[in-house]
Amino acid sequence: MTTSTELPAQKIRPIVAVVIPSFRVRDQVLDVIAAIGPDVDHIFVIDDACPEASGAHVRANIEDSRVQVVLHERNRGVGGATLTGYAKAVTAGADIIVKLDGDGQMDPALIPGLIAPIAAGEADYAKGNRFNRVDSLKAMPAMRILGNLALSFFSKMSSGYWDVFDCTNGFTAIHAAVANQILTYKVSETYFFESDMLYHLGQMRAVVVDVPMAARYGSEKSNLSITWALFEFAAKHGVNALKRILFGYFIRDFSVASIELILSFLLLTFGIVFGTMEWRESIATGIAATAGTVVLAALPIILGSQLLIAFLNFDLRNVPRSPIHGRLNASVRGKSGVEGS
Repeated sequence: MTTSTELPAQKIRPIVAVVIPSFRVRDQVLDVIAAIGPDVDHIFVIDDACPEASGAHVRANIEDSRVQVVLHERNRGVGGATLTGYAKAVTAGADIIVKLDGDGQMDPALIPGLIAPIAAGEADYAKGNRFNRVDSLKAMPAMRILGNLALSFFSKMSSGYWDVFDCTNGFTAIHAAVANQILTYKVSETYFFESDMLYHLGQMRAVVVDVPMAARYGSEKSNLSITWALFEFAAKHGVNALKRILFGYFIRDFSVASIELILSFLLLTFGIVFGTMEWRESIATGIAATAGTVVLAALPIILGSQLLIAFLNFDLRNVPRSPIHGRLNASVRGKSGVEGS
């Protein structure tokens, strides 16, 4: 009888890459890079046609062998710079990719905690949440708190991730297999990037988790206007929400929730239109509507509201729970095996 001795499997540390979009952050970016710990293997600084030449500034003052500066000939926006970093990190063989802003608002010491859910196989994408503790919001301007509350609600509707918050938070980590897939999508390259990422991740059925972090603000100035963002982002979220519902409930799948949504729309539309017409006629003629007319207008609205609530309850529970990066990795290995045979 042949026996064999197997050594216990050793825990392998994932290869971690950090992507730093760099635009008007010359005064802060060196400190950000210096604060990145030894648990990070690659650091990609993406100079997004920065008028302050931040990329050249990093090259001249940083000797860290992990750092690679990439220059954009034209400004593509924070999303475009991040996607460039994703591509570089995937090519470098990273397992997990962290997006870290260069303005110092994100503490690099939090990176191990941010990537932990992905390294443990529990999530495909992790993002910071500055709203987890009330006392951590003292450093955040009131206007930013209100703006983030509104934008987070819009993002919940458009992405389907009803269990995450602070959706505009740019401190994120993603599994490289998922990032590689994201590179094939048309993700917004503007400040809408983080929100649009959640929409596309939702379409992929990726698992997204929040990681608590404290808000940190210094002397840096944001290039984003909250007032402007509310109006522009709201319109884009509306488009994404419609696409998500159409694709998720009528193309990719058709369920009881789909029927509830159709019936609720028809009933609410009939009740509101009929009731409005009868109300205007009653005002014009001075004749009170009959009980039957009132019931005929009110009943569809009541039933339609109940069906809409039932649909929303289904949508709230329809959040992805099974990470997809394992399947994506297996698919890549399978293609490699076929190509190499």
